Amino acid sequence: MRQLWQVLRLLWKAEPWAMWRGAALAVAVLGMGAALLGLSGWFITATGIAGVAVGIAFDVFRPSAGVRFLALGRAGARYGERLLTHDATLRALARLRVTLLARLEGYAMPDLRRLRGAAALTRITADVDALDGVVLRLALPVAAALITHAGAFVALWALTSHAIAASVALGYLIGGGVVLWRVGRATLDPSSRAEAAMQALRQGAIGLFRGRREAILQGTLPRWRAALDASEAEARAAMDRLDAIDTGAGMILSAIVALVTASAFALAGLLVARDALDPALAAIGVFVALALAETLVPLRRGMAEIGRMRDAAARVMAEPAPHALPQRSSPALPAVPGTVLEVRNLSLARPGWTRLLLHDLSFHVMPGETLALRGESGVGKSTLFDVLAGLAPATAGEALLLGTPVESHGALRDTLLLVPQRAALLSGTIFENLALAAPGLSEDAAWAALRAVALGDDIAARGGLGAVLGEGGAGLSGGQARRLVLARAILRRPALLLLDEPTEGLDGATARQVLAGIRDFLPQAAIVTASHRLAELETADHVLSLESYIHVS
Repeated sequence: MRQLWQVLRLLWKAEPWAMWRGAALAVAVLGMGAALLGLSGWFITATGIAGVAVGIAFDVFRPSAGVRFLALGRAGARYGERLLTHDATLRALARLRVTLLARLEGYAMPDLRRLRGAAALTRITADVDALDGVVLRLALPVAAALITHAGAFVALWALTSHAIAASVALGYLIGGGVVLWRVGRATLDPSSRAEAAMQALRQGAIGLFRGRREAILQGTLPRWRAALDASEAEARAAMDRLDAIDTGAGMILSAIVALVTASAFALAGLLVARDALDPALAAIGVFVALALAETLVPLRRGMAEIGRMRDAAARVMAEPAPHALPQRSSPALPAVPGTVLEVRNLSLARPGWTRLLLHDLSFHVMPGETLALRGESGVGKSTLFDVLAGLAPATAGEALLLGTPVESHGALRDTLLLVPQRAALLSGTIFENLALAAPGLSEDAAWAALRAVALGDDIAARGGLGAVLGEGGAGLSGGQARRLVLARAILRRPALLLLDEPTEGLDGATARQVLAGIRDFLPQAAIVTASHRLAELETADHVLSLESYIHVS
């Protein structure tokens, strides 16, 4: 449960003033509800006594005004509480997403690439959405209920008797507390299983929708259907179990409310019979005991979902596995004078593998040169780029950037830029996507970068830099999206630019135009491309075949 507490602290700190105001209004709602029913009970009893005892003058205006005030105030407080707490929670969840992205910076690159899958992204989105219940269905209702019960205890102690106050407080806190605690314990496993099954069902449905054509052609549609039916059955069974627990808890809580109210009624009758308490004041205890049942209603749902929230918090707050890169104080030999990148006797393997991909690889790139690394798919081009960018360790050897080992370079991200095969665009305007690489970007510089990658005319036809893209860059073709990513990259003006298959999805003529434009835009940059297309190989100053360095075990 430690992760739940951490999430609560993060959410509360994101919008503390709004959270405190929402909490105060939540207490006001419950307090006004109890006061409304207590005052109504006193008013009805007092007017009844006044009607029986002829000649007794009784002021009906002020109590009736109080009833109206509490009724309207409770409705207004309820509206304000919902508005403030939901708005604050949504804002806090937006902040939590930023915090989550910051934590993901500590993950190794292979782990981050696995998180880009549809299943992982769906899982993360569902986890963040589940955490709204930490505030709305746990923290605020529990705090408001405890404060309201404390206030009711003090009021009943002062207005009625110690016995009535104690019986109401102990009945709800002990009886209701035990039931809610048992609900939380009993629903931990079913709520976790229900959420896992719903995620499996959602991911399976998305996968079937995307691959429906292949499933039909390969005859695997019945197998997909059977898997979806199994996930649905598991989710339904877990939800039925949760409903059964919730229904049973509701019945027990109703019985507790009835017992507490009956206890208050019996004590009040006993005190009235002994002339130790005024009948109208005695009615306050009975009606307040009945009104406090409202404090238990929202807690049932929160306790029933605590397993789902606990699992979501554990995943969101999980610490990344350590993946420290080896540190070298200085290279054993001096770097080749004037080089931007020098690779010495480099050997590497995929993360978690013991078999080497490449062995004893050496090369260097000078300013203004373009080196194309040629190799078939799977030879290790992307893994090599991760090593050169300082994102993964090498098995042996070293890579020097401007004479300094990559893993200990003090200004690595200002000097080197990697454009992987799958680079992301964000929902927003063209200009906003470009400005990610260059804060303070001018429109002239943005247009210059777009023209460099042969995208200027296309963007102008779409409405210019203010044209809005959908999520993930939706609205652009694959080739246009790739060129927009390249335009954003060259705006950083790095000394070393690593391009993993930069012209994928472009025709030959456009590919040559883009590569020439990048070179014109960055005349002094060293460029290394992972290439298998003819256009990329022809425009390079040097071509290095990685097949010569494949390790043979």
